[in-house]
Amino acid sequence: MIRAAQSAWGWYVRTTSRFPAIASVVPFIPVVLLWAAVVEAGTFPRAFLPGPVDVVRAFGSLIHKGILPEYLQDSIVRLLWGAGVGMALGIPLGLLVGLSERARKLAWPLLLFFQAIGDIAWLPILLVWFGFSLTTMTVVIVYTVLFPVVLNTALGVRSVPEVLSRAALSLGASRAGVIWHVVLPGALPNIMTGLRNGLGFGWRALIATEIVVGTSGIGFMMFDARRAGSVVEILVGMVVLGLLWWVVDGWVLAPIEKATGERWGLVNVQR
Repeated sequence: MIRAAQSAWGWYVRTTSRFPAIASVVPFIPVVLLWAAVVEAGTFPRAFLPGPVDVVRAFGSLIHKGILPEYLQDSIVRLLWGAGVGMALGIPLGLLVGLSERARKLAWPLLLFFQAIGDIAWLPILLVWFGFSLTTMTVVIVYTVLFPVVLNTALGVRSVPEVLSRAALSLGASRAGVIWHVVLPGALPNIMTGLRNGLGFGWRALIATEIVVGTSGIGFMMFDARRAGSVVEILVGMVVLGLLWWVVDGWVLAPIEKATGERWGLVNVQR
Protein backbone atom coordinates (compact mmCIF):
# COMPACT_ATOMS: atom_id res chain seq x y z
CA MET A 1 0.00 0.00 0.00
CA ILE A 2 2.77 2.39 0.96
CA ARG A 3 4.78 1.45 -2.16
CA ALA A 4 1.74 2.01 -4.34
CA ALA A 5 1.18 5.44 -2.80
CA GLN A 6 4.85 6.33 -3.27
CA SER A 7 4.74 5.13 -6.86
CA ALA A 8 1.58 7.17 -7.55
CA TRP A 9 3.15 10.24 -5.97
CA GLY A 10 6.31 9.79 -8.01
CA TRP A 11 4.24 9.55 -11.20
CA TYR A 12 2.36 12.70 -10.19
CA VAL A 13 5.58 14.63 -9.55
CA ARG A 14 7.08 13.56 -12.88
CA THR A 15 3.90 14.37 -14.78
CA THR A 16 3.43 17.79 -13.20
CA SER A 17 7.07 18.67 -13.79
CA ARG A 18 6.49 18.10 -17.51
CA PHE A 19 3.02 19.66 -17.54
CA PRO A 20 2.83 22.33 -14.78
CA ALA A 21 -0.78 23.19 -15.65
CA ILE A 22 -1.86 19.80 -14.27
CA ALA A 23 -0.48 20.71 -10.84
CA SER A 24 -2.64 23.83 -10.87
CA VAL A 25 -5.84 21.97 -11.78
CA VAL A 26 -5.60 18.82 -9.66
CA PRO A 27 -6.07 20.50 -6.22
CA PHE A 28 -9.45 21.85 -7.37
CA ILE A 29 -10.84 18.41 -8.24
CA PRO A 30 -11.54 17.21 -4.66
CA VAL A 31 -13.01 20.62 -3.78
CA VAL A 32 -15.48 20.46 -6.68
CA LEU A 33 -16.33 16.83 -5.93
CA LEU A 34 -16.97 17.62 -2.27
CA TRP A 35 -19.10 20.61 -3.26
CA ALA A 36 -21.16 18.45 -5.64
CA ALA A 37 -21.54 15.71 -3.01
CA VAL A 38 -22.82 18.18 -0.40
CA VAL A 39 -25.36 19.58 -2.85
CA GLU A 40 -26.53 16.16 -4.04
CA ALA A 41 -26.89 14.98 -0.45
CA GLY A 42 -29.46 17.70 0.09
CA THR A 43 -27.60 19.22 3.03
CA PHE A 44 -28.66 22.65 1.84
CA PRO A 45 -31.52 23.66 -0.49
CA ARG A 46 -30.28 24.37 -4.02
CA ALA A 47 -31.61 27.91 -3.70
CA PHE A 48 -29.05 28.46 -0.92
CA LEU A 49 -26.19 26.39 -2.36
CA PRO A 50 -26.36 25.61 -6.09
CA GLY A 51 -24.14 22.86 -7.44
CA PRO A 52 -21.20 23.11 -9.85
CA VAL A 53 -23.43 22.27 -12.82
CA ASP A 54 -25.83 25.09 -11.88
CA VAL A 55 -22.93 27.52 -11.70
CA VAL A 56 -21.64 26.44 -15.12
CA ARG A 57 -25.11 26.93 -16.61
CA ALA A 58 -25.45 30.37 -15.03
CA PHE A 59 -21.97 31.25 -16.29
CA GLY A 60 -22.99 30.33 -19.84
CA SER A 61 -26.22 32.30 -19.52
CA LEU A 62 -24.43 35.43 -18.31
CA ILE A 63 -21.90 35.11 -21.12
CA HIS A 64 -24.69 34.70 -23.69
CA LYS A 65 -26.51 37.77 -22.39
CA GLY A 66 -23.31 39.80 -22.49
CA ILE A 67 -23.58 40.76 -18.82
CA LEU A 68 -20.47 38.99 -17.54
CA PRO A 69 -18.08 40.14 -20.31
CA GLU A 70 -19.18 43.76 -19.93
CA TYR A 71 -18.90 43.78 -16.14
CA LEU A 72 -15.60 41.93 -16.21
CA GLN A 73 -14.18 44.42 -18.71
CA ASP A 74 -15.24 47.31 -16.47
CA SER A 75 -13.51 45.76 -13.45
CA ILE A 76 -10.29 45.00 -15.33
CA VAL A 77 -10.07 48.50 -16.84
CA ARG A 78 -10.56 50.07 -13.41
CA LEU A 79 -7.87 47.83 -11.91
CA LEU A 80 -5.36 48.57 -14.67
CA TRP A 81 -5.99 52.31 -14.47
CA GLY A 82 -5.65 52.43 -10.68
CA ALA A 83 -2.63 50.12 -10.69
CA GLY A 84 -0.94 52.23 -13.37
CA VAL A 85 -1.36 55.39 -11.32
CA GLY A 86 -0.22 53.56 -8.18
CA MET A 87 2.94 52.38 -9.93
CA ALA A 88 3.63 55.81 -11.43
CA LEU A 89 3.52 57.30 -7.94
CA GLY A 90 4.94 54.40 -5.97
CA ILE A 91 8.14 53.59 -7.85
CA PRO A 92 9.62 57.13 -7.81
CA LEU A 93 8.62 57.58 -4.16
CA GLY A 94 10.17 54.21 -3.29
CA LEU A 95 13.38 55.18 -5.07
CA LEU A 96 13.49 58.45 -3.14
CA VAL A 97 12.91 56.73 0.20
CA GLY A 98 15.48 54.05 -0.60
CA LEU A 99 18.18 56.43 -1.83
CA SER A 100 17.84 59.23 0.71
CA GLU A 101 18.31 58.60 4.41
CA ARG A 102 16.58 61.91 5.21
CA ALA A 103 13.60 61.02 3.06
CA ARG A 104 13.41 57.59 4.69
CA LYS A 105 13.39 59.03 8.20
CA LEU A 106 10.70 61.54 7.27
CA ALA A 107 8.50 59.31 5.17
CA TRP A 108 8.78 55.91 6.87
CA PRO A 109 6.54 56.67 9.88
CA LEU A 110 3.93 58.18 7.54
CA LEU A 111 4.07 55.18 5.23
CA LEU A 112 3.58 52.75 8.10
CA PHE A 113 0.77 54.85 9.56
CA PHE A 114 -1.26 55.17 6.37
CA GLN A 115 -0.55 51.60 5.31
CA ALA A 116 -2.22 50.46 8.51
CA ILE A 117 -5.42 52.31 7.56
CA GLY A 118 -7.27 49.89 5.34
CA ASP A 119 -8.44 51.07 1.94
CA ILE A 120 -12.06 50.29 2.79
CA ALA A 121 -11.76 52.54 5.86
CA TRP A 122 -11.43 55.47 3.44
CA LEU A 123 -14.70 54.70 1.68
CA PRO A 124 -17.01 56.76 3.95
CA ILE A 125 -15.00 59.94 3.57
CA LEU A 126 -14.37 59.33 -0.15
CA LEU A 127 -18.12 58.98 -0.66
CA VAL A 128 -18.58 62.36 1.05
CA TRP A 129 -15.89 63.93 -1.15
CA PHE A 130 -16.53 62.29 -4.53
CA GLY A 131 -19.84 60.49 -4.20
CA PHE A 132 -20.68 57.22 -5.97
CA SER A 133 -18.25 57.84 -8.80
CA LEU A 134 -15.36 56.32 -10.69
CA THR A 135 -13.04 58.69 -8.83
CA THR A 136 -13.86 57.00 -5.54
CA MET A 137 -13.02 53.55 -6.91
CA THR A 138 -9.82 54.80 -8.55
CA VAL A 139 -8.58 56.44 -5.34
CA VAL A 140 -9.19 53.23 -3.40
CA ILE A 141 -7.24 51.14 -5.90
CA VAL A 142 -4.37 53.64 -6.10
CA TYR A 143 -4.19 53.78 -2.31
CA THR A 144 -4.12 49.99 -2.08
CA VAL A 145 -1.47 49.48 -4.76
CA LEU A 146 0.73 52.38 -3.66
CA PHE A 147 2.10 51.12 -0.35
CA PRO A 148 3.29 47.63 -1.39
CA VAL A 149 5.06 49.21 -4.38
CA VAL A 150 6.68 52.00 -2.32
CA LEU A 151 7.83 49.76 0.51
CA ASN A 152 9.16 46.99 -1.73
CA THR A 153 10.89 49.47 -4.04
CA ALA A 154 12.61 51.13 -1.08
CA LEU A 155 13.63 47.72 0.25
CA GLY A 156 15.00 46.74 -3.14
CA VAL A 157 17.00 49.94 -3.46
CA ARG A 158 18.56 49.51 -0.04
CA SER A 159 19.42 45.87 -0.79
CA VAL A 160 21.63 46.79 -3.76
CA PRO A 161 25.26 46.50 -2.61
CA GLU A 162 26.74 49.96 -2.23
CA VAL A 163 30.03 48.76 -3.71
CA LEU A 164 28.32 48.48 -7.12
CA SER A 165 27.24 52.11 -7.05
CA ARG A 166 30.72 53.21 -5.98
CA ALA A 167 32.29 51.15 -8.76
CA ALA A 168 30.01 52.75 -11.36
CA LEU A 169 30.83 56.25 -10.05
CA SER A 170 34.55 55.51 -10.12
CA LEU A 171 34.22 54.51 -13.78
CA GLY A 172 32.71 57.89 -14.63
CA ALA A 173 28.99 57.19 -14.41
CA SER A 174 26.75 60.05 -13.41
CA ARG A 175 24.41 59.87 -10.43
CA ALA A 176 21.45 59.46 -12.76
CA GLY A 177 23.33 56.76 -14.66
CA VAL A 178 24.00 54.84 -11.46
CA ILE A 179 20.31 54.96 -10.56
CA TRP A 180 19.22 53.85 -14.04
CA HIS A 181 21.85 51.18 -14.72
CA VAL A 182 22.64 49.87 -11.22
CA VAL A 183 20.06 50.74 -8.58
CA LEU A 184 16.86 50.30 -10.60
CA PRO A 185 17.82 46.93 -12.14
CA GLY A 186 18.95 45.69 -8.74
CA ALA A 187 15.65 46.73 -7.19
CA LEU A 188 13.50 45.23 -9.96
CA PRO A 189 12.89 41.87 -8.21
CA ASN A 190 11.51 43.69 -5.17
CA ILE A 191 9.53 46.08 -7.37
CA MET A 192 7.88 43.12 -9.12
CA THR A 193 7.06 41.57 -5.76
CA GLY A 194 5.47 44.82 -4.62
CA LEU A 195 3.52 45.10 -7.86
CA ARG A 196 2.31 41.52 -7.55
CA ASN A 197 1.15 42.07 -3.98
CA GLY A 198 -0.32 45.46 -4.81
CA LEU A 199 -2.36 44.10 -7.70
CA GLY A 200 -3.70 41.31 -5.48
CA PHE A 201 -4.73 43.76 -2.78
CA GLY A 202 -6.08 46.18 -5.39
CA TRP A 203 -8.22 43.47 -6.99
CA ARG A 204 -9.89 42.63 -3.68
CA ALA A 205 -10.32 46.32 -2.83
CA LEU A 206 -11.91 46.96 -6.23
CA ILE A 207 -14.50 44.22 -5.75
CA ALA A 208 -15.37 45.48 -2.28
CA THR A 209 -15.66 49.04 -3.58
CA GLU A 210 -17.85 47.96 -6.50
CA ILE A 211 -20.19 46.27 -4.04
CA VAL A 212 -20.63 49.55 -2.15
CA VAL A 213 -20.15 52.17 -4.87
CA GLY A 214 -20.33 50.64 -8.31
CA THR A 215 -23.03 50.56 -10.93
CA SER A 216 -21.15 47.95 -12.96
CA GLY A 217 -18.34 45.45 -12.50
CA ILE A 218 -18.10 41.98 -10.98
CA GLY A 219 -18.59 43.28 -7.44
CA PHE A 220 -21.74 45.12 -8.46
CA MET A 221 -23.00 42.02 -10.29
CA MET A 222 -22.61 39.94 -7.12
CA PHE A 223 -24.30 42.54 -4.93
CA ASP A 224 -27.12 42.98 -7.42
CA ALA A 225 -27.59 39.20 -7.49
CA ARG A 226 -27.83 39.25 -3.69
CA ARG A 227 -30.70 41.71 -3.88
CA ALA A 228 -32.43 39.43 -6.39
CA GLY A 229 -31.76 36.37 -4.22
CA SER A 230 -29.72 34.68 -6.99
CA VAL A 231 -27.07 32.76 -5.09
CA VAL A 232 -25.91 31.05 -8.26
CA GLU A 233 -24.86 34.39 -9.82
CA ILE A 234 -22.99 35.27 -6.64
CA LEU A 235 -21.10 31.98 -6.91
CA VAL A 236 -20.39 32.68 -10.59
CA GLY A 237 -18.83 36.00 -9.57
CA MET A 238 -16.73 34.33 -6.87
CA VAL A 239 -15.50 31.62 -9.24
CA VAL A 240 -14.68 34.16 -11.95
CA LEU A 241 -12.74 36.31 -9.47
CA GLY A 242 -10.74 33.36 -8.20
CA LEU A 243 -10.01 31.87 -11.61
CA LEU A 244 -9.07 35.20 -13.16
CA TRP A 245 -6.59 36.07 -10.44
CA TRP A 246 -5.25 32.50 -10.46
CA VAL A 247 -4.52 32.83 -14.18
CA VAL A 248 -3.06 36.33 -13.95
CA ASP A 249 -0.90 35.61 -10.91
CA GLY A 250 0.21 32.09 -11.84
CA TRP A 251 0.67 32.51 -15.57
CA VAL A 252 1.69 36.18 -15.86
CA LEU A 253 2.92 37.85 -12.67
CA ALA A 254 4.73 34.91 -11.05
CA PRO A 255 6.74 34.03 -14.20
CA ILE A 256 7.65 37.69 -14.71
CA GLU A 257 8.73 37.98 -11.07
CA LYS A 258 10.80 34.80 -11.36
CA ALA A 259 12.40 35.87 -14.62
CA THR A 260 13.16 39.31 -13.18
CA GLY A 261 14.81 37.77 -10.13
CA GLU A 262 16.89 35.43 -12.28
CA ARG A 263 17.93 38.22 -14.64
CA TRP A 264 18.46 41.10 -12.23
CA GLY A 265 18.60 39.51 -8.78
CA LEU A 266 21.54 40.56 -6.68
CA VAL A 267 23.11 38.91 -3.68
CA ASN A 268 22.75 41.24 -0.75
CA VAL A 269 25.97 41.98 1.09
CA GLN A 270 26.47 43.76 4.38
CA ARG A 271 27.06 47.45 3.90
